[in-house]
Amino acid sequence: MKKLAKIGRILYGFSVLETGLQIVYFEKFPYWLIPQSYTQISGSKIFILGFGVLLAITGISILLNKYTKPFSIISGAILLLTFCFLYIPFLFSSASRYLHLVEWENALKELAFAGGIFVLFYQFKETNETTLLRFSKKLSAIGYILFSVPILCFGLVHILHAKDVATYVPTWMPNQLFWTYFAGVALIGAGVSILLDVKAKLIASLLGVMLLTWFLILHIPRVISSPVAYLSSEITSAILALAYSGITFMIAGKGFSPISNQGK
Repeated sequence: MKKLAKIGRILYGFSVLETGLQIVYFEKFPYWLIPQSYTQISGSKIFILGFGVLLAITGISILLNKYTKPFSIISGAILLLTFCFLYIPFLFSSASRYLHLVEWENALKELAFAGGIFVLFYQFKETNETTLLRFSKKLSAIGYILFSVPILCFGLVHILHAKDVATYVPTWMPNQLFWTYFAGVALIGAGVSILLDVKAKLIASLLGVMLLTWFLILHIPRVISSPVAYLSSEITSAILALAYSGITFMIAGKGFSPISNQGK
């Protein structure tokens, strides 16, 4: 299981690094990172490049396991603050937007991605901790909630909008609608399992394998065949799947309980 956690850390670290490099290369935020209506932020190249560099450095620090603590704390705080102070006001600015789960999809993607950094906090050692780091480690339990709740919601979206989601299933796979419902049920079950710590190690392992399979057979072919105009979005979706797979492997490897706040 320790090896599984290490694999998860590598997958997640690579995803963070790639996201940062992608921001720098395309000079724009991924579609999920902030609401597009915040033009002052999304149009500021200095802010975009600065955050891209920060994520890239954070990804490298996670991969090398060097200076991971400070960069992860800063990146995690920014991502969580983005959800709280940009996405929530944006979604509640409309009388009806916040009532529809599908409208929360990008916000939940951002929250799940941020959850990975908080899950990572649990791996930090106890020696020479600062007050900020000790506080951050206490937030590691919240990381499991930040990740599992979006996963549960993604499962509901799969079921509520099955016909639309089914179009993403490769055409060579038979019974596309069945696989959409199957994935939806699997995501809901995994979200509940991790949230309540019921067979979390096993379920997280299976979820990680499923997400990694999606990355390989669904997202990679879409990236390869994507027109240039949509390439950035397809790469972003692929990296999210890889990041979520890495997070679930970290959870499976640690077997951490968000309710009891104890490692297993």
